[in-house]
Amino acid sequence: MRRTWRWFGPHDKVSLADAMQAGAEGIVSALHHVPPGLPWTLEDIRERQSQIEDGSNGALAWDVVESLPVSEAIKTKSPDWDAHIAAYRASIEALAASGIETICYNFMPVLDWTRTELRAPLPSGGTAMRFDLATFAAFDIHILARPGANEAYVPEIVQAAADVMAGMDDGTKAALSQAVVSGLPGAAEHWTLEDVRAAVQTYAALSPDVLRQIHVDFLSEVVPLAERLGVRLCCHPDDPPFSLLGLPRTMSTLEDYEAVLGAVDSPAFGATFCTGSLGARSDNDCVAMARALAPRIHFVHLRNVIRDSEGAPCSFMESEHLCGDVDMVGVIDVILTEEARRRAEGRADAEIPMRPDHGQDILTDIGAGAQPGYPAVGRLKGMAELRGVMAALSRRPA
Repeated sequence: MRRTWRWFGPHDKVSLADAMQAGAEGIVSALHHVPPGLPWTLEDIRERQSQIEDGSNGALAWDVVESLPVSEAIKTKSPDWDAHIAAYRASIEALAASGIETICYNFMPVLDWTRTELRAPLPSGGTAMRFDLATFAAFDIHILARPGANEAYVPEIVQAAADVMAGMDDGTKAALSQAVVSGLPGAAEHWTLEDVRAAVQTYAALSPDVLRQIHVDFLSEVVPLAERLGVRLCCHPDDPPFSLLGLPRTMSTLEDYEAVLGAVDSPAFGATFCTGSLGARSDNDCVAMARALAPRIHFVHLRNVIRDSEGAPCSFMESEHLCGDVDMVGVIDVILTEEARRRAEGRADAEIPMRPDHGQDILTDIGAGAQPGYPAVGRLKGMAELRGVMAALSRRPA
C-alpha cells in the first residue's frame, strides 16, 4: 500500500515536514475554501500542488483528493442540479489534467463525520474523538429540538439524554453544538443550528431508496467522464454508519455498497474503505467486507474504534489503530492480497493508497491545536504500527 497523509493546506498546524518524518510517501488534500457546487480551477489545483511540492522539497506529491464535495443541491436534486453537475465534471477534468487520478467523496446528507466530543480524555492522559449516543440524543431532542426526535430513540436513551441535558451549562451546550456541526479547517461551509434545522426538513421527504437513486443518477453523470480520463472516484462510507437526525443513510453496509457498485459497474468507480467508519457497526465485518469489495477498493482509511455496545446506533470511541473492535491485521492482509492479484493482472492501480485515519492526541499533540483527529504524533504512531503490520504480512512465505 502507498502511504499517504492528509494535509489541510498551509494553515494546517501539522506540516509537510511532519508528514515526511512520519513516513508518508504522498499527500491527501483538497481545496476546502472552494464552496460545493463551484468548479475547481487548474490555477487553484496547481497552486496546491506547488505548495505540497515546495513544502517537501519535491519529496511529496498530491496523490489523492479528499474530498471533492458533492453539494446538497446534487444530493437533493434541487433546481441547481445541472449547474452543480457541470461544475463537478469541470473539477474532474481539471484534476485529471493535473495528473491526479484518485478522488474521494461522500454522499452523507447535511453533516460530514459526526462526533459529540472532539477531545475526550483517555486513561493515558491523551485525548480522542468520541460519539456518545445519549449526548447526541440530547443535542437532537433538546438543543436542535427536531420535531419527532423523541420517537427516534428507545426510552432508555431518551431518559439518558434528559439526564445529560440536566447536567449541561450554556458553555457545555455550545461546545456540543460546535462538535456536532464541526467542519474541516478552512471549509467554505459553516453550519448554524438554523441551517441544520432547514436542511433536515429538506431531507424529510427523501427515503434511503430515493437518496440512493439520486446517488446513482449523480454517478451516471460523472463516472463515464472519469473513466475516459483515467480517474477513479471512490465513495467514503457514512460516518457513523447509521441514521442521525432522521437523515437517510445509503453507504453504511456491504449491501449498500454492493447496490451502488452494481448499479454503476465501472473501473472508474469504487470504494474508499474506511475501517473506522464501517467498524462503528457491530454487524459490519470489516475483513469480510474488504474481501467482498476488494476489486473496487481505490483508497483505504485505516482507523479503529471501540464500541460501547452491540447494535446500531451505538456509542463508540476512536481507539489506537491496533487496539479496537476492527481486525486491522485481517483487513491489511486482504488489501495486500488484492494488490498482489492486481499486479499479476498488470493493473495500473495495483498499489492502493492508504492513510492512517485520525489519531489520538498524545505527547506534544496535547495543546498543539491541530485539527481534531489529525494530530502529528498520534498519526505518526498509527502509521508506524500499520507499517509494522504491512511489513510482517509481506514477509510471509508464499
